[in-house]
Amino acid sequence: MILLAHQQFTLRHPGGAGAALAFVRDPARALAAVDFLRGLHADTWQVRGELVVAVPLLGEVDLPFCSQLHVTPDGAELLPQALDQERAWVEVGGVARTDAQGDMAFGFEFRAHLSVPEGGGWGGAAFEKMARSAAERTLERLARTLPASIAAALTQD
Repeated sequence: MILLAHQQFTLRHPGGAGAALAFVRDPARALAAVDFLRGLHADTWQVRGELVVAVPLLGEVDLPFCSQLHVTPDGAELLPQALDQERAWVEVGGVARTDAQGDMAFGFEFRAHLSVPEGGGWGGAAFEKMARSAAERTLERLARTLPASIAAALTQD
């Protein structure tokens, strides 16, 4: 099962353009207050960790991710890397662009790959439909918390 969630938003860095550019190029700083990430490890070329999601019917699901960090002239991009050896994982992709006023435009995409137990007949199909719906709502809810979490990281910056 593959689930998608997107989130786009803009924040202004109080330190201006230079501080905004440094902030978006440092995922460890920018994502420091995101509470649904665990084991976040970021360096100059890669971001790794786990997206932790409480999914009704499935319980808590830890979705590992690995994204390549690509610095651009006006920001940075996260390019998702496949983790095919995992039973459940997530692609985390994103773009952050800054401007001369210190505005930071963020766009994130989450593509979760989940394996659900196979069931036969209409009962199995009904379970998969309920699990999909609950997981999609949860992933979308987490994505909606990103603006506040990154804004909180700005206050720690």
